[in-house]
Amino acid sequence: MKPIIRFFFQTVRLLLAPVMLLWEIISRKSPVVRSAVAQKAVDQECTSLVLYQFKTCPFCIKVRKEMHHLALPITRLDAQHDAANRADLLAATGKAKVPCLRITDASGKVQWMHDSKAIIGYLQNRFASV
Repeated sequence: MKPIIRFFFQTVRLLLAPVMLLWEIISRKSPVVRSAVAQKAVDQECTSLVLYQFKTCPFCIKVRKEMHHLALPITRLDAQHDAANRADLLAATGKAKVPCLRITDASGKVQWMHDSKAIIGYLQNRFASV
């Protein structure tokens, strides 16, 4: 019975994945426009940020939509299909929960943020007024 249930949910995920990814593209807001100098400063600040994500996770989609809206070129790492990324996330935080934003400050100290609402709030506070 378990293989049948597993097959059912895998099939549902396989069918819904393209719809979810298309919806992500269709429903996102247009990116903010900054001056070239301001965008270059934002780009530089984003080098200290990394998003660990699953491609079709609804919470990850919310975060990616906000990243697009704020025009943030944050590095994205797949923690679902890439075992090394998943292992890094698990080793650093003790859980493979996504979305997870890795924030490295100027001194090299690393902070991990898991909740999508917290991540979106952090990005808005840090980059919306730039």
